[in-house]
Amino acid sequence: MLIESASPEVLVLRERIRSWRFYDQFRTDANAPARASRIRTPVLDHEGADLPAALQTIRETGDAAALDAAVADAFPGARVEIANHDTRFGLRFFQRGLLRPLDAAELSDGTLRYLLWVAALLTPRPPELLVLNEPETSLHPDLLVPLAALVTTAAERTQLIVVTHALPLIRATEAIADERATALAATLTTTLTLTKAMSETTLDGQGRLDVPSWHWPKR
Repeated sequence: MLIESASPEVLVLRERIRSWRFYDQFRTDANAPARASRIRTPVLDHEGADLPAALQTIRETGDAAALDAAVADAFPGARVEIANHDTRFGLRFFQRGLLRPLDAAELSDGTLRYLLWVAALLTPRPPELLVLNEPETSLHPDLLVPLAALVTTAAERTQLIVVTHALPLIRATEAIADERATALAATLTTTLTLTKAMSETTLDGQGRLDVPSWHWPKR
């Protein structure tokens, strides 16, 4: 209460930081939260626990066409539907060549992880800061270009930081961003490369005079 009455700026800063989203290593094992049905949600949980509900929110209040395009771009001929079972949402994945749809429990790790990134990056309520850590994990190489398109789309609506070791993802993101930036007359992405030598991590292109000063603190 003291913060609210005497320091409203601190309260505002706290709420802004709390709205940031960090997605790090979604679980895709047999008992992963994303494989279960969930109640309605406005945004994807940091563990992906409410994937079907988050996708349904995109379909109802976000860009349903972008959702369908992201799935078809990664899996030609495929589509995702959300089944509503007494206010609990379940995922049904229709893929070309299959006689019946698959539910979330039957999806491969890579397919499930890609759908999690679709839900995170197409959210109708983008945060001020969105951080993705190694989104390429478990993804087939063919999914990196569709993922790059999703990353570029999200970067048009929020400040997005992607930490990755996948050069194909970086190159695809740069190419798509350059193409869109030409149309928008704006720069969408900046790539920073870190290198490690002699147990020291440095930023490529950083000169000796660019390194921030640092001193051992006094006891």
